[in-house]
Amino acid sequence: MDGVRERAEVRRAGVQAGGTLALQMVLLGVGFWLALAVRFDFGFVTLAGRHWVAEWFWPLLPMVLGIKLCIWLAMGLHRGGGRAWRYVGLGDMINLLAGSQVALGLVFAGFYFWQTVSVWKFGVAPFEGLPETVFLLDWLFGVLLVGGVRMVARLVYEESRPIAAGGLVRLLIIGAGDAAEAVLREISRMPEQRYRAVGLLDDDPAKQRMKIQGVPVLGPVSTLPSVCSEYQVGEILIAWPSASNSQMQRIVSLCRATQMASGLRGGEAGGGGAGGAIRFRTIPSMQDILAGKGQANQIRDISVNDVLGRDAVETDLAAVGAMIHGQVVLVSGAGGSIGSELCRTICRFEPELLVLLDKAENAVFEIERELRKSFPMVKVAAAIGDISDAIRVDQVVGEYLPSVVFHAAAHKHVPLAETNCGEAIRNNVFGTKMLADAAVSNGVKNFVMISTDKAVNPSSIMGATKRCAEIYIQSLARRAQNAAAAGGGAVGTNFITVRFGNVLGSNGSVVPIFKQQIAAGGPVTVTHPEMRRYFMTIPEASQLVLQAAVLGQRGEIFVLDMGQPVRILDLARDLIILSGLRPEVDIPIVFTGLRPGEKLYEELSIRGENMQQTRHAKIAIWKSEPATTAYVQKMIDDLEPLQHCQERVRVLRVLQRYVPEMRPWQAEGGAETRNAKQETRNLPNEG
Repeated sequence: MDGVRERAEVRRAGVQAGGTLALQMVLLGVGFWLALAVRFDFGFVTLAGRHWVAEWFWPLLPMVLGIKLCIWLAMGLHRGGGRAWRYVGLGDMINLLAGSQVALGLVFAGFYFWQTVSVWKFGVAPFEGLPETVFLLDWLFGVLLVGGVRMVARLVYEESRPIAAGGLVRLLIIGAGDAAEAVLREISRMPEQRYRAVGLLDDDPAKQRMKIQGVPVLGPVSTLPSVCSEYQVGEILIAWPSASNSQMQRIVSLCRATQMASGLRGGEAGGGGAGGAIRFRTIPSMQDILAGKGQANQIRDISVNDVLGRDAVETDLAAVGAMIHGQVVLVSGAGGSIGSELCRTICRFEPELLVLLDKAENAVFEIERELRKSFPMVKVAAAIGDISDAIRVDQVVGEYLPSVVFHAAAHKHVPLAETNCGEAIRNNVFGTKMLADAAVSNGVKNFVMISTDKAVNPSSIMGATKRCAEIYIQSLARRAQNAAAAGGGAVGTNFITVRFGNVLGSNGSVVPIFKQQIAAGGPVTVTHPEMRRYFMTIPEASQLVLQAAVLGQRGEIFVLDMGQPVRILDLARDLIILSGLRPEVDIPIVFTGLRPGEKLYEELSIRGENMQQTRHAKIAIWKSEPATTAYVQKMIDDLEPLQHCQERVRVLRVLQRYVPEMRPWQAEGGAETRNAKQETRNLPNEG
């Protein structure tokens, strides 16, 4: 059946190509006739009394069309007719000009050859008196007719497309470069008309008052609010893939102001550009385009990454490649947000084997399938297991013998850890211990633990357990150094820790929750109007973890530069606005109060007396003195019985003993509430 269909398609294509070629030959013949007619002022008899149709047109027509037929077939100009002519562009016209130019030269050569042979053999010049300018006119009319028919086919298609059911959206494009031109071209090729481009905005003075694809540049980007009001814009498209972080922030800020102004003008009215909300869209960044994740003409909704845009991370690819290429690498928590992105990044450096360790079966299945498809040259092994299960961890590490381990597995949800405190200790502290001990006993060269900003002066059980895990990792590094100093042998496993804050779009984080709430029509729930958090994109976190891994010097705790903290209320408003809706008008915002274990803001900075800069601008080292072996052993002994304990007070008492800077969250009226009020007074007013 498929063979019959394929043969039918081939026949159909052949018939279409033949019909296209025949049409073009007719047009070229008409062009040759017009060349003669124009040359002789549309009179059929020359001043010398010669009838040019009978004496010159018909005899020369077979030669002219024969030469052009050969050129058209050789250069493929007979292809792409019918439906394909609707996509004709500058490249097609250049090919047509090139083919016509070659044909002109051969027609001249054929004409003079015919004349010379006739005079030499018969003593008669059959085309005596025919001006050679006829062939130049023939070239001109041929290009005009064939090219014109193609352009008309495209114009008819573009102007006769049905209008989308929702009507035409008045579109304003920010940026007047190649990306904007590609977007306009793509819009004109859509099967149905969805947009009417009213103009473009660009800060380049040289582009003011110019037109792209017939669409005018209306002014600089700063005029966005007034232009949207004047032209009743319903959608704004940011076509600026090379925009820097600061430029994107400025554009988004103007979009936000435009949306708010639209809401104030329209009140409860709906419909973008007519007093209702305006939709904002963009195209992939230059980084994504170069990485093959998108094209300059692919329109998408603005994401939170654009709102909180961060400049691309500079990574020492050579150093990272030297650590990973050709090595066996194990990632714990491989099915999670950070773990899975680490796996994608690691695969680009072509390790000998990548081991995926996670207790979530479905998550491992999904990331394994993705990696096998995206990186077929990389061997991948999936291992299902709980990191707090010492026997299973020893089995996995002993079987695959990795040289590098990235430990991303953890219980990360603060409120859940408060009510499941024993599980937080078992997974975050003893899971880390089991994996780290297995790394030591199996000769792992590098061990990188992913930690959190919540381990800094923790107010939660989750943060305190991560701090205990850091303490244990540092103690192993110190023990290895002491052993090496005493015996003069190899140092053993290189342990380092990397701290960073919240990751945009990670599983269970605030951004996906906000998106779900917006999609459901609200309300959007925010814990506190002054709640602030540090944010980082998943790819950025992954790259900086790898970069810190190659900088690490045994036991160091690296802190990543998270930029400026973001107020969660502002983030919620931005997501509502950039979804084409209005805060408190279309989507209500509700404050629910701080949850168990939460702070108003996290403490994470790469600057200060206790910070040491590295050669990477976004990575610093937290200077701290590792605990003694006896102290760490006592911590482990005291925490071990609490792995299945659900008595929060008892757990807190032990955690505070080994994390004295901890200030536990307490219910309403407790210490944490008073701290929260004090923090609120000390924060700058951004409302």
